[in-house]
Amino acid sequence: MVPAARLRVPVVDLGDGTALLTDRYELTMLQAALRSGTADRRAVFEVFARSLPNGRRYGVVAGTGRLLDAIEAFRFEAAELDFLLSNGVVDETTAQWLEKYRFSGNVWGYAEGDCYFPGSPILVVEGTFGEAVLLETLVLSVLNHDSAIASAASRMVQAAQGRPLIEMGSRRTHEHAAVAAARAAHIAGFATTSNLEAGRRYGVPTAGTSAHAFTLLHDSERHAFEAQLASLGADTTLLVDTYDVERAVRTGVELAGPSLGGVRLDSGDLGALARSVREQLDALGATGTRIVVTGDLDEYGIAALAAAPVDGYGVGTALVTGSGAPTASLVYKLVARADRPGEDAPLRPVAKRSPGKPSRGGRKTAVRRFDGHGVARAETITTGEPDPGPHDRVLQVPLVRNGEIVGREPLAAARERHARSVAELPAAAVRLSRGEPAVPTEFVDGGARP
Repeated sequence: MVPAARLRVPVVDLGDGTALLTDRYELTMLQAALRSGTADRRAVFEVFARSLPNGRRYGVVAGTGRLLDAIEAFRFEAAELDFLLSNGVVDETTAQWLEKYRFSGNVWGYAEGDCYFPGSPILVVEGTFGEAVLLETLVLSVLNHDSAIASAASRMVQAAQGRPLIEMGSRRTHEHAAVAAARAAHIAGFATTSNLEAGRRYGVPTAGTSAHAFTLLHDSERHAFEAQLASLGADTTLLVDTYDVERAVRTGVELAGPSLGGVRLDSGDLGALARSVREQLDALGATGTRIVVTGDLDEYGIAALAAAPVDGYGVGTALVTGSGAPTASLVYKLVARADRPGEDAPLRPVAKRSPGKPSRGGRKTAVRRFDGHGVARAETITTGEPDPGPHDRVLQVPLVRNGEIVGREPLAAARERHARSVAELPAAAVRLSRGEPAVPTEFVDGGARP
């Protein structure tokens, strides 16, 4: 593994730490386990989804890089311990244990940007029960949000058929969720974001010009366009639907000349408007001027504009809310544990048997099976060592080894991986119609290939 410093991967400063970004019952379980003498037993937890959101054919793993930063910052300092003790959340013995807390275990997972399917063990956490159980809420909070956003964004990217997309949902979600959403959308293929913090923190390219308020501020639309062009140059994008679209387009080209960068449409029948605006621009000699459309778009709205002369899309609300699936419904389940403390204690499978929510015991590995043409045909999950064929790919990679973060990588690597992962799926995977997961999940006891 190349050291993070050589890869120039940013380590995000999370300020006051992440230890209290958790549910109280993680700490009450820890306290009870310390009293019973079971907190130091080896344990394996897995993160997976029992199903995909209705109609989805694949999911996208996102948030891994953020999670690694959050695990590194998971520390109980004096302020956190004072809060826990003064509010009776934990006792003195537990507080003393938490004061020394550093995750010292191992984490494996699907590489960020890869696709997943029902049952895919996208994250495996191994350590003592005490140190691993404390990470449950944080792991699920990060991965559920970012994977939901990336999964929706990927569908939008496929619907756009190569046309660029701008993420612009910051005003439709929590201010910190907006930054995470911009990052996740970029992994899935969005070209830019309107969110400047995502640009500063993660290097996501930023874009943005003006809103209707800027036009309304000025005495006329012409004055507004003149001001924008004087500030940003002729390559800027003018918002042309504040008053009359046809007049605004004519004014914009008159002021900027045929080299006007773009016009944006934010309301009305976007397909019909785009066609009429394209005709007008071409007639005015502005054949290279781009048409960008925004306004409550989702993957279905984008797909409906496939035949329209649109050069790019801006997506906000639907993107940052997962386009109807705001969570990936991932769970964090104990699948194996030792009967006594000690690294040499053997692990044995454990599983829930609750009706409707069963789990499968045993630490698992995952292999994606491919046919001779490089098309994914099955996700094989096994409780033994992986046994890949000549065309297959082992899916889990090391992320944390003995407490040390080893899985950091540039955001561009996750973005490139996602493009490759989607390209490996069967053609039906990118359809927006309802259907089964694009790749079936097969569970096999032991490591033998089916």
